[in-house]
Amino acid sequence: MRERRAFQSARRAREFEAFVAGAAGRLLHAATLLTAEPPNDNPRARRLLTLALAHTYASWDRLRGEDPYDRARQQLAGRFARGAWHQYGALGRSRPSPSPSGSVAVLARLTPQERLILVLRMYEGVAEEQTAALLGLPVERVRAICARAMTTLLHPPRGPAPALAKVVPS
Repeated sequence: MRERRAFQSARRAREFEAFVAGAAGRLLHAATLLTAEPPNDNPRARRLLTLALAHTYASWDRLRGEDPYDRARQQLAGRFARGAWHQYGALGRSRPSPSPSGSVAVLARLTPQERLILVLRMYEGVAEEQTAALLGLPVERVRAICARAMTTLLHPPRGPAPALAKVVPS
């Protein structure tokens, strides 16, 4: 009995290691997009990924044919949403101040809810219906938030107008 349990535990560990080897990079990238942290300095994204993978491993034997990547992505999105709720008071009510520069600054202009929906829809390719179900929102709301986020990314707000030089008569 003990040998059988040890064999099953070793098989489970090998299966999970193979899953992590194939999925961790993409999940980390998704987490980095969600947190809008620089790719080379992303402690919040790494923490999100670690917690999502830990939960996936804990429920590994209960997946029963369910896609482990989908489960890990759901955990990642749920943990990000809960963390953003606590940080900002509500998932989509306020816009964080933009990051200094680069592609991270583009995503930082979005609310956490806009980022979450945009990453799920555009980067992960999750259908509107699945995104709505995951977040507990109507499909129309997900569609509207995604459209608003895309508009914000494609047409960023303009900065202040440049100052005009004074012309001194001679």
